[in-house]
Amino acid sequence: MFIHVLLILAGYLVGSIATAVITCRLMGLPDPRTVGSGNPGATNVLREGGRRAAFMTLTGDVLKGLVPVLVATALSTGPLVPALVACAAFIGHLYPVFFGFRGGKGVATAFGAMLGLSWPLALAVLATWLVMALAFRYSSLSALCGAVLAPAYAYALGLSAGELTVVSVMSLLLLWRHRSNFRNLLAGRENKIGSPKPPPGQEEGQALDGAGH
Repeated sequence: MFIHVLLILAGYLVGSIATAVITCRLMGLPDPRTVGSGNPGATNVLREGGRRAAFMTLTGDVLKGLVPVLVATALSTGPLVPALVACAAFIGHLYPVFFGFRGGKGVATAFGAMLGLSWPLALAVLATWLVMALAFRYSSLSALCGAVLAPAYAYALGLSAGELTVVSVMSLLLLWRHRSNFRNLLAGRENKIGSPKPPPGQEEGQALDGAGH
């Protein structure tokens, strides 16, 4: 139906709103794509602009994954359209049309989208992130573990085939976007949670960057 196409397109456009960039502009901070890790997400904003700016970025990135899915759920029947909207919002964050297709890594937006699809799934992924972060203090590692386990959680919770497919696609994209973090982890160069600001140009991955990372 035409309304379903509009919902998917709207999901992508909402996801394309680069919360980190907008927050930094409003607060007079440097563009997060040009400083620190270069990632327009909450962790880079935290290091460059402080907790308030990071909280605004994180909240915005979660909401732009959550709200389109809730709207799609209210306006459609069945789980497929909300799942496609969730994927569209997530891809919008990764490749935002309004900001030259230079987006974040997608952790927070993926969490918001999963929260809209299934709150037990989102809580399971969040619990995985927290356990790994407390144990190893690498939030990129925590995000990678959450991404790997998300499809398994979705299957165990009995999500539909369409939802399971979308969760799997988002997980694969999260792993792809964190490939530099994986290399840094293997080389022992990845920054831990609470570590000082990295040198300019050093790529890092913290799960708060919603994505966004």
